[in-house]
Amino acid sequence: MRYKSGHKEEARARMVAAAGRGFRRQGFGGIGVDGLAKEAEVTSGAFYGHFSSKGEAFKAALVAGLEELRIGVENLRAEHGPKWVEVFVDFYLGQKRICELGSSCALQSLTSEVQRADAGIKSVFEAEIERVAAAVADGLPGRSRKERRARAWALLSILSGGVTMARAVADRDVSAAIASACRVAALNACAET
Repeated sequence: MRYKSGHKEEARARMVAAAGRGFRRQGFGGIGVDGLAKEAEVTSGAFYGHFSSKGEAFKAALVAGLEELRIGVENLRAEHGPKWVEVFVDFYLGQKRICELGSSCALQSLTSEVQRADAGIKSVFEAEIERVAAAVADGLPGRSRKERRARAWALLSILSGGVTMARAVADRDVSAAIASACRVAALNACAET
């Protein structure tokens, strides 16, 4: 049976997306290759045809998730101009806070997995989060690159940490209060002084 051109790349992209959902929802230790294959609606053999290990699938999902965040930031900047930060903050603390965990942001849901990972995964994370921070910094006010980069780190940290805390509480009102406080802090972190 012959497959159309690009079939293998499309299949891998579907598996990376499925792995990302699985890792976000259950964590690295909470899901195995069989669970990842099931999430992707393929056999374990098909999974191993694209990834040599669960760790390789995690790395691919991490890169894809952070790339999705970077592209999202770039698109918001292009679409909303100077108002992009407020739109981003509201989306992140709104939709990305309440969506199903498998659809959450990789920064918020996979960072805790990275901190327990080996140096190789940490290096991959660092390279990708540097790209995200650069995309954020390029859209922020400030006289110097260093100043804009510092604001980008603050913004990403406030949003990621805020959503993590807001998802960890049971009471919806407390979750909303955390998000509201983080919104103020995030916008203040980005304001030119």
